[in-house]
Amino acid sequence: MQDPAYTHRLHMAKKGETVLDDPTNLGTYNVIIPEEPYTFGVKHILPRPVPPHIVPPPYVRGEAEEKGNGIIPLGGIEEERVRQAAALARDARIFAGTLVKSGITTEAIDELVHEFIVDHGAYPSPLLYKGFPKAVCTSVNNIIAHGIPDARPLMDGDIVNIDVTVYLNGYHGDTSQTYLVGNVDEAGRLLCEITNAALAVGIKACGPGRHFRDIGNSIHELLKRPYHGQEFSTSPSFTGHGIATAFHTRPWIYHTYNEEPDVMKPGHCFTIEPPIIHGHDTRSWIWPDDWTASTENCARSAQAEHMVLITETGADVLTA
Repeated sequence: MQDPAYTHRLHMAKKGETVLDDPTNLGTYNVIIPEEPYTFGVKHILPRPVPPHIVPPPYVRGEAEEKGNGIIPLGGIEEERVRQAAALARDARIFAGTLVKSGITTEAIDELVHEFIVDHGAYPSPLLYKGFPKAVCTSVNNIIAHGIPDARPLMDGDIVNIDVTVYLNGYHGDTSQTYLVGNVDEAGRLLCEITNAALAVGIKACGPGRHFRDIGNSIHELLKRPYHGQEFSTSPSFTGHGIATAFHTRPWIYHTYNEEPDVMKPGHCFTIEPPIIHGHDTRSWIWPDDWTASTENCARSAQAEHMVLITETGADVLTA
């Protein structure tokens, strides 16, 4: 948790002040920094229990996940189950969004989403994945990804990404959205708008026979131009990924310009999740907890994520 008075202000930005004519104006908001003295790792955080009748993913049982080419058979039980997992993830994400308000802690959001997922007979995939101690990731303001829910209350003017993944009947469903908390300044609202636009153009680039590189290159083209006078870029540190029976597998989805030669085929199932940063400084650093990733200059970051399934005729957005 950080000093609530510690805010980020560039070029004398003030809440409510127009930012349209100044791309260096990143707005005013609460900067999220690790509490001192630092606690290293996450072993001190006690995971919430999951009812014993719910089957966890292999990694929770100490088993290796199956890896493959990210393709599932279409028209059978495999497709049906991945669609069911994605639909539950979507519902959990929508539920999480209804919880977002000034004063609620991300720990409370995690608890309620954890209960929602297990009440629907599924396992919250992030829980104990490589030791991660919570059911969801909550990334506030300058946190790019993998924020760990904690006792800090959300504050008026924050933005928060809630990343939800469920494991249902042997398949994962994965999705996220960045939400506004109360009165977010114009720069923050524009960041969230362009993030959803980046996800949309990435999805539009999908289809059988299309190159995977078209996703990142479409996002790159979108961000080349200022958006309402503001400049944005993509963090190169995080990718989308194949998903089905494995949480993370090939194909790896780059959100920046790339020359990936592989082609989308029917049955490919993957996430698109561009992490968009305000400005052009895309450097990041990992907190002492080994998970939380912040922008180095503390600029805000937003993310939105959907699961996409390539069919014989197009691309279905499973978590829409």
